[in-house]
Amino acid sequence: MEDGDWVLVRRVAEKDLWNPTVVDGDESSKPLKVTFGGPAKHWTDAIPIGNGRLGAMVWGGVASESLNLNEDTLWTGIPGNYTDPKAPEALSVVRKLVDSGKYVEATEESVKLTGNSSDVYQLLGDIKLEFDDSHLKYAEKTYRRVLDLDTATVKVSYSVGDVEFTREHFASNPDQVIVTKISGSKPGSLSFTVTLDSKLHHHSQVNGINQILMQGSCPGHRIRPKFTENDNPMGIQFSTVLDLQISDSGGTIHVLDDKKLKVEGCDWAVLLLVASTSFDGPFTKPSNSKKDPTSESLSTLKSIKKLSYSDLYARHLDDYQNLFHRVSLQLSKSSKCMYRDGHVEREHNASPLFDTHLKGSEDDTVSTAERVKSFKTDEDPALVELLFQFGRYLLISCSRPGTQAANLQGIWNKDIEPPWDGAPHLNINLQMNYWPSLPCNLQECQEPLFDYTSSLSVNGTKTAKVNYEASGWVVHQVTDIWAKTSPDRGQAVWALWPMGGAWLCTHLWEHYTYTMDKDFLKNKAYPLLEGCASFLLDWLIEGPGGYLETNPSTSPEHTFTAPDGKSASVSYSSTMDMSIIKEVFSEIVSAAEVLGKNEDALIERVRKAQPRLLPTKIARDGSIMEWALNFEDPDVHHRHISQLFGLYPGHTISVEKTLDLCKAADNTLHKRGEDGPGWSTTWKTACWARLHNSEHAYRMVKHLFDLVDPVHEGNFEGGLYSNLFTAHPPFQIDANFGFSAAVAEMLVQSTIKDLYLLPALPRDKWASGCVKGLKARGGVSVNICWKEGELHEVGLWSKEQNSHKRLHYGGTTVMANIYNGKVYTFNNKLKCIRTCSV
Repeated sequence: MEDGDWVLVRRVAEKDLWNPTVVDGDESSKPLKVTFGGPAKHWTDAIPIGNGRLGAMVWGGVASESLNLNEDTLWTGIPGNYTDPKAPEALSVVRKLVDSGKYVEATEESVKLTGNSSDVYQLLGDIKLEFDDSHLKYAEKTYRRVLDLDTATVKVSYSVGDVEFTREHFASNPDQVIVTKISGSKPGSLSFTVTLDSKLHHHSQVNGINQILMQGSCPGHRIRPKFTENDNPMGIQFSTVLDLQISDSGGTIHVLDDKKLKVEGCDWAVLLLVASTSFDGPFTKPSNSKKDPTSESLSTLKSIKKLSYSDLYARHLDDYQNLFHRVSLQLSKSSKCMYRDGHVEREHNASPLFDTHLKGSEDDTVSTAERVKSFKTDEDPALVELLFQFGRYLLISCSRPGTQAANLQGIWNKDIEPPWDGAPHLNINLQMNYWPSLPCNLQECQEPLFDYTSSLSVNGTKTAKVNYEASGWVVHQVTDIWAKTSPDRGQAVWALWPMGGAWLCTHLWEHYTYTMDKDFLKNKAYPLLEGCASFLLDWLIEGPGGYLETNPSTSPEHTFTAPDGKSASVSYSSTMDMSIIKEVFSEIVSAAEVLGKNEDALIERVRKAQPRLLPTKIARDGSIMEWALNFEDPDVHHRHISQLFGLYPGHTISVEKTLDLCKAADNTLHKRGEDGPGWSTTWKTACWARLHNSEHAYRMVKHLFDLVDPVHEGNFEGGLYSNLFTAHPPFQIDANFGFSAAVAEMLVQSTIKDLYLLPALPRDKWASGCVKGLKARGGVSVNICWKEGELHEVGLWSKEQNSHKRLHYGGTTVMANIYNGKVYTFNNKLKCIRTCSV
């Protein structure tokens, strides 16, 4: 306390627990800001904010402003029946056709195994602000719109005459509110009108004298195909409350048309937006929900009414920075500097160690879009840092404990019918959303994925039993908030893929390897792994040569040319099927060893099955075969690289153990080429990093920096929008997360026992740099500084357990014992030179 007042003391950031001697510590000279030169013209110019559950897109309009709102449980539909009693008969027919080599016929017959479409992610509505006509005459040169990643705050500012107007926006997780503060630099200069609106069925009205209440509902069926009103059951209900507070010194609030609030002559105004829905879990019909969205929203608002704007901001900042400040990254082309006594001394005329290489990058008058445009020529390392940290920002903003798992667009959506329904897709996209959670030190943000996996296992048990007469649980290629587990509607090439749940299960074991949390492994991960392994054992059938095979089998979204010259997608034992099964089997055996379950009957079955799984094959052209047979590939540049699952994110192909398969993986990546959607680009980046190929990993990094024109986005493959959202196109958030994970993979790779330092560092592009706070398997925090393209120092520490690591760098391997509560510093020879307490 200070003079009777409480003072918020900020905790020490994880990235600051280790202090290297090669960085002068001046990180403030290079702010992590996404900047814009004017108001948004398109949705992908707007700035995303979020608290995990609530999201908004800030357009930054002057005379009129919109904040597009989202709430992560707003979906169409009701819980469904994800079983098909007719499936076993159809499955038997398909299997016989595959066994007979009739792949075209099997593909056609497999339509009988597909199901219904997922439901659709919706939007919440809009906050609409209207200012008086004088704002139309604002001075354009004074306009600024900035997202500060360090504070998760958006600031919009501009001048009208001699008055500067500012707006600040943030989404608070601890208080579950979206906060906007609007102010003018002169007393009494602020006047505006505010309303709430939505594209969904809704009703809004003023509540009291300073609140707007909007209540509405989602359709009880997905939008397509169309249903009559009588066929539409009650969908999820929602309620949104906007609370308006203005300065005490002057200013008035008027009610207009019982729907609008008009503010006149105040100094500042604070808007608080809260929202709730009737969603009560994936197994409860909205009509049976006991939740009252309006009551919950008003209760949330009441709980924060006594908090000032400064209080709300401080609480938001403490919560957000506890996560964001765990990792820092600094990259530079320059290496012309000397290091003395822990400080940088630059040579005369040498560029700063962490030069931004763009004259305006420290000046927010240069937009981030312009920096993206110029990346092909200047290759500004600071922009790589920004995009890396933007991915971490987005994950913090759209996935927190207790929220829904991040969907195809995170939580941000402007459409009633978004692309691909905004639904989680399990053949790469949902998993990629969570790739950075562990290496980039945001493990709590992955909790919604595990909660969601638990829900999927419940419905998936029914699907496995009825559709496939199998034990355990299964999930297919696309799902939704109701934990849909049956196949999608449509063609087998995408819909028939029962490996979605198995891929999700690999995240469970990975979480254990990074955290070494045995309670999590025992209580959460292992039961799910058991059910998954049980299904896989039943799904596998004996084929020719004694191998266990999957039949039917597809390689996600890709076709092959059958021996009769026709297009097909269904055969047996695709490489991805077998790679995922090998991964799950290996993981459950390892988990059983940790938990003392080696003698369990299920583990014995898994061990007996492992040597009978079809090995990964190399094709005549030296690439990894995508299917069990060497079919002709009609699209060698296909966006998916499913046959490389074993390389990344899997572990069955590695530089250390399978050099022949690594060479084949190299050939596969060359054959696929560089073009593709954003998520394909970042997956390829991670694969090249796993091959320790820094040149090609960096080429893929560079490939992503292509500014997409939203008006002509169909002319692009991959790339970035002006707000740094990644493009398929259209927008999909997965590549934002894939990028952060891939950059981390270039700098640090690990097993529980091994730590590889700078395995894919592009030394000529990032000659000097420092990364702090990355996580490695075994529960170790990793900090690395390098100069002139070579390792300089390493800092390692473990918070909760002892760890024994083999450190690998440049052909040198040493054993390091990392004891709980100690920070160890190693030099470029991997010799420990300093130890201190955390």
